Amino acid sequence: MILQTLEHVSTTEVADRTGWTAKPEGMCRGEICVPAPGALRDNGTVDINVMANRLGMPLLHDDNTGVWALGPATATGRALSTAAAADPEFIDRNGHPFRLSSLRGRKVLLVAWSSY
Repeated sequence: MILQTLEHVSTTEVADRTGWTAKPEGMCRGEICVPAPGALRDNGTVDINVMANRLGMPLLHDDNTGVWALGPATATGRALSTAAAADPEFIDRNGHPFRLSSLRGRKVLLVAWSSY
């Protein structure tokens, strides 16, 4: 969720863009409610800092553009549950099998393209 400000973010906007609904008992998604005291403000807006903290959502600010980015809710507070990448096998341009693990310790840029 990209935000211009952390003030005056409505409960409707938060629900529409994250799936989490601010209720007096906390932040709820379906049958799951996480206690989040202070997330629902008296004026009907959501305190994004409290919400992000209680749901483990990464919240980042870009000083150059002045926007905020709110990531997905996680159990650990991190967007990735692991830093381990998959090790797919590809065929190189000479027809030989190639694994990404052979490049361990080096920076790798993967470019994918599809016609559909």
